[in-house]
Amino acid sequence: MESVIACHECDLLHQRRPLPPDGTARCARCGAVLYRRKRNSLDRVLSLTVAGLILFIIANAYPFLTFRLEAQIQQTNLITGVMELYRQGMWIVAGVVLLTTIVMPLLELTGMLFILVPLKLRRRPWKLALLFRAIRAFQPWGMMEVFMIGILVAVVKLVKMASIIPGTALYAFMVLIFILAASAAALDPHIVWKELD
Repeated sequence: MESVIACHECDLLHQRRPLPPDGTARCARCGAVLYRRKRNSLDRVLSLTVAGLILFIIANAYPFLTFRLEAQIQQTNLITGVMELYRQGMWIVAGVVLLTTIVMPLLELTGMLFILVPLKLRRRPWKLALLFRAIRAFQPWGMMEVFMIGILVAVVKLVKMASIIPGTALYAFMVLIFILAASAAALDPHIVWKELD
């Protein structure tokens, strides 16, 4: 049964076979994609994860936006937005922003690093199945792109009242969104699950 896969569309059972690099297995009945073999998946995802972790540190360490209104200048970063929401009594919104823009992306990046580095060194990571399932469950909660859209809407509304200067963290945050998406697309989960055999 381990070498059998069911089509996600029509439930037809297929025998799992090795694929050539960049090969795709399709359902014989409906033509849906069953699984793919991605070339250098482990190396690509590992390099994207390291780049993502560096960008995450930059996005949290440097100013996100600078507001200039006449002689007053105020710099913000990701955590100051969360703290300001909390101070204004919106602690639920502050918690959601903290969870979706800082905690979940950090857990995803560090968890993937914890899995990929031992795999690269040809070792089995500790609690591999539990950790990989948890990371896959965390991914939908990392809603950095929604936060970015909210920031852009706020900037458009505030640009008439004050000068808004994008900071280094804003650019790092924008690139991090694409890095996380590229990492998820490059990952071949069968490489990870194969370690459990």
